[in-house]
Amino acid sequence: MILAGVLAPHPPHLVYADNPPQNEPRAECGWEELRWGYERLRKSIARRGKPDVLIVHSPHWRTAAGHHFLGVEQFKGLSVDPVFPNLFRFHYDLTVDVELARAIHDEAAAVGLQTKMMTNPAFRVDYGTITACHLARPEWDIPIISISSSRAYYLFNNEVGDAQMVALGQATARAVEKSGKRAVLLASNSLSHRHFTVEPSLPEDMSKEHVYHHGQYLWDMRLLELMRQGKTRELVDILPDYTEQTVAETKEGSLTWLLGALGFPTYPAEVHAYGSVIGTGNAIVEWDPSLQRGEA
Repeated sequence: MILAGVLAPHPPHLVYADNPPQNEPRAECGWEELRWGYERLRKSIARRGKPDVLIVHSPHWRTAAGHHFLGVEQFKGLSVDPVFPNLFRFHYDLTVDVELARAIHDEAAAVGLQTKMMTNPAFRVDYGTITACHLARPEWDIPIISISSSRAYYLFNNEVGDAQMVALGQATARAVEKSGKRAVLLASNSLSHRHFTVEPSLPEDMSKEHVYHHGQYLWDMRLLELMRQGKTRELVDILPDYTEQTVAETKEGSLTWLLGALGFPTYPAEVHAYGSVIGTGNAIVEWDPSLQRGEA
């Protein structure tokens, strides 16, 4: 079953500020509201027991044709953020639930989506996958599944992109349900994505940190209010305007995939934190499907 669905932003700054042993750069502090929000998320999920798998849809694994899935059991390497190599040089060693990844792949293919298993053992896992999984489960003691972001929104239009992401989300939910495993779903994307082009000399200097502009903030608040009110259908309806106005990462489809997998929840989401990173808007938001099932 789906234990939780999470909007899980992936700024590498949050890993940098946490100073995990896997990351080479060291920080003094920074972005506490978001980092503490991830702590609140982890505690919330832990109350429902340990998950069996993390399933993440990442906007930074971009595939020109179709939806790809990691298909090798073990990946180990160094992930370097191409924009912030001074903040994120992360030594990862992760396990993939290939059996469940293949099951999602097959469910998606059965409804006409173009799919592919990525079976290159030398593949370098993207930082959007690594960061979201690390912040959600820093112990790295359970396997993950990573799903790429296709170019449907860019090559076709919003309607085609939405239809594919909802179908992919529903395929994910069916495969998880048939597996009997307890999964946490992570939509690895920020919200508004206009950002500063100059970094402070001290990256973690919080006196320099604020949302890029007020209009962007207002759009983020509108989206979060819809989440808090359980109005996810309305949320998806306004996503094209929201994305255009805020240059949001929502155009990669991760959030729509998540809402499709959750069956467009009508119960309130829990916003654990909202904050800015280099001007971008980031929210850690959790949906607890037990509320829909009447278990909570």
